[in-house]
Amino acid sequence: MGQSGAFLVAIGIFLSRIAGLIRERVFAHYFGNSDAGDAFKAALKIPNFLQNLFGEGVLSASFIPVYANLIAQKYDEDARKVAGIVFTLLMTLVSILVLGGVLVTPWMIDVIAPGFHGEKRELTILLVQIFFPGVGFLVLSAWCLGVLNSHRKFFLSYFAPVIWNITIIGFLMYFGPRMDQTHLAVKIAWGLVAGSVLQFLVQVPLTLRLVKKVQLSWDIKNSHAAMVTKNFLPVVVSRGVVQVSAYIDNILASFLPTGAVSSLAYSQTLYLLPVSLFGMSVSAAELPAMSSAQGTKEEISLFLQKRLNSGLRQIAFFIIPSVIGFAILGDVIVAAIFQSGQFDAASTHYVWMVLIGATVGLLASTQGRLYSSTFYSLKDTKTPLKCAVVRVVLTTILGYFFALPLPRMLGLTPSWGTAGLTASAGLAGWVEFLLLKYSLNHRIGKTALGLSFQLQLWTVGLIGAGFAYLVKVYAIPNWHPILKATLVLSVYGIIYFSGAFLLKIPETKSLLNRLRRRRR
Repeated sequence: MGQSGAFLVAIGIFLSRIAGLIRERVFAHYFGNSDAGDAFKAALKIPNFLQNLFGEGVLSASFIPVYANLIAQKYDEDARKVAGIVFTLLMTLVSILVLGGVLVTPWMIDVIAPGFHGEKRELTILLVQIFFPGVGFLVLSAWCLGVLNSHRKFFLSYFAPVIWNITIIGFLMYFGPRMDQTHLAVKIAWGLVAGSVLQFLVQVPLTLRLVKKVQLSWDIKNSHAAMVTKNFLPVVVSRGVVQVSAYIDNILASFLPTGAVSSLAYSQTLYLLPVSLFGMSVSAAELPAMSSAQGTKEEISLFLQKRLNSGLRQIAFFIIPSVIGFAILGDVIVAAIFQSGQFDAASTHYVWMVLIGATVGLLASTQGRLYSSTFYSLKDTKTPLKCAVVRVVLTTILGYFFALPLPRMLGLTPSWGTAGLTASAGLAGWVEFLLLKYSLNHRIGKTALGLSFQLQLWTVGLIGAGFAYLVKVYAIPNWHPILKATLVLSVYGIIYFSGAFLLKIPETKSLLNRLRRRRR
């Protein structure tokens, strides 16, 4: 169920991310690295922050372990009560957030983008106020995801954001040719709200069918609901400090030249693709399975070790070539997705440099997600919180140094500070990962990604990227970006998977078997 569930999550996320990449390409076409683009991306940080703070990640960590365990033990009535209580509390919290958020937006802008002034600042304020109602529906969508994942219905909740993306793309395509960037940004903000409503509504029918009868209730004294609320606060704080890390990057980027905030957002779109596909998919599928573990302490520990080590191999099999591809072939990827209209070749090179910085922590952050999920399955939300706090402190210190003083010390232009931001965040991510690993190994026994396995993946990845780089530079230097990326990445992918197959890496055979089963 674990690999099958991860595969379904990955398909849903893949379709969602492809729609997201199309959305970003259309957005880049009309906005490029402009003031309006900076304002939109900065404004989007607040709804993203609240969605991550009170949405999917928090409910997955606090709600799914309790709800999935009740389902596994056939306590269906208790599970229904917990689902109803959580929905009631979440709906109340969302209402307060939306109403309060609209009122305090002007003060929040000075926190997220203190470097914005004049019309750019006013536009950012207006966009945030429009975004807030959409945030509420995105958070409620996370409740649906918690129910669906607990019942092993993985695909719909991760496919639903496709509807959100398609709605925004539709607004961009319709209004883009008809108005200037400032007015277009406002229209797209309303498109985001409409997409958020649709994303929630598309999940409701199946969710209600699984719960059977949602009973709205304030019964927080219910023992199972009390466990959810007890775990909720530490996870909120944990997610909060992680989001603070992203906000610190955004604040520092607002002091860098025009285009820094947009370039940071464009690179994160690409960086988060493998994180979501191969980190989130495995972690999301494993959390309900791990939470359903029964037996003695030793039996549960052995079960978790086995699932965690297997998950780490699945993640590394895809993440290591992603790191190599972004670093060596990232310009081809960025150009294929974004280079159009206002997004020129110079913008492509800028975003590639920022993306290279992001690859520093890519493997650590994806493995860290799985370690955190393992802690959550054990009802331990405090250890990930402590590790996240360390990460944020390091991100703050290193981010400031890498973004502002270091480029000046090296005689580089200020725009290089954006790449410094992503690289410093990656270093902090490695520290967090190592702390999580050490703490969990102390609790359940040794877990690790084998060194020989990693060396095999790095070797075939570098060989594949080397051949692909030669094709990029010498064989097709002047092709259209999309055609160029198709050929270059095909060469890279074929060589990597062929090399892994020849080395008899089990994940290659497992992937091929799943693909064969899907074709039948």
